[in-house]
Amino acid sequence: MLTYLVPIYPLYAVLFSDTGLSGAEISALFLIWSTVAILAEVPLGALADRFSRRSALVAASLLQAVGYVVWVTLPGFAGFAVGFVLWGLGGALESGAFDALLYDGLAAHGEESRFAQVNGRVTALNLVTEIPTAGLATLLFHVGGYQLAGWVSVGVCLAAAGVAWLFPEPPREEDGDLGYVDLLRAGVREAARSVHVRHAVIVVALLGGLDAFEEYFPLMAQDWGVPSGWVPVAMAAIPLAGAAGASLGGFANRLTTVTLALVLGAAVLVLVFSGVLRAPVGLVAVAVFYGLYRLVLVVGEARLQDTIEGPARATVTSVAEIGVEVSAVALYGAWAVGEVFGVAALVAFVALLLPRWLRARSALAADQVGD
Repeated sequence: MLTYLVPIYPLYAVLFSDTGLSGAEISALFLIWSTVAILAEVPLGALADRFSRRSALVAASLLQAVGYVVWVTLPGFAGFAVGFVLWGLGGALESGAFDALLYDGLAAHGEESRFAQVNGRVTALNLVTEIPTAGLATLLFHVGGYQLAGWVSVGVCLAAAGVAWLFPEPPREEDGDLGYVDLLRAGVREAARSVHVRHAVIVVALLGGLDAFEEYFPLMAQDWGVPSGWVPVAMAAIPLAGAAGASLGGFANRLTTVTLALVLGAAVLVLVFSGVLRAPVGLVAVAVFYGLYRLVLVVGEARLQDTIEGPARATVTSVAEIGVEVSAVALYGAWAVGEVFGVAALVAFVALLLPRWLRARSALAADQVGD
């Protein structure tokens, strides 16, 4: 929750604009952020595998805190760019390490089958936290402007680092003889050569990239007749629906892949319906779509973790995260071509892949017995 309760999140784009940056400069900052995240994702995932996933989470929050310090003390293109580099490195450290730490921690107690349930609750909490974060950002901005929001963000990140340090981490003594390069190679090799892992990585990458759709929710609300001042209120139901869907991940993980594909197919129909309506009430349909989508995404992430057998779990997960960044570009293209209907077509394509490429734990066990 603390990693998402950062009041500068809803404000940073406006901060850049109010500092005097042009639209091109702001886009350049986002490009720097994305580039660092993509380039650092797998190398830092392997670093978490080699040393400590818990330490990677701590370092991620500390890097983010330092980045915000730079934003507050050196506002301008150069300072913002440095902050985004630090944030990108922190995000790359966290993404693979968190899932790996959670899965291995459960597996150490024979509870790996609960990953979807626990991870779904984590996702739900993250989504729900968006609402108080927006309120906190508004309050802090009116009291002390960007400076206060920035310094409180630094404090929240430091608190998140402290909480992360308290996480238990199961020992991985069997991997102690493997060096950093060995683990990096092992993770990339497993993601590329293992059929089940490769398919799961692709599906999770495609599913995760669909989440970039949320960047267009405010534009949709405006285009569909919601007054600008009411856009945040009108969209409040969307993250709540996503949280509800994610919280059902434990139940949904027991569904067959065909059923999951049908769920995602139903989400496509709901999304198309919202595009046909093109009215404020259509945001209710978007919320339903988002809840169904988040349910399937949590299951996809769990199935990926189930397929990984080697010592480089964080590295393999980081490979999928790179795919998420790349597939987000595909979603941007789909929106540019057909807006809501283009996105719906992309979601339908992912739904068609699920039955064949996303294997359940029972199916994997049967394959292993057969082998």
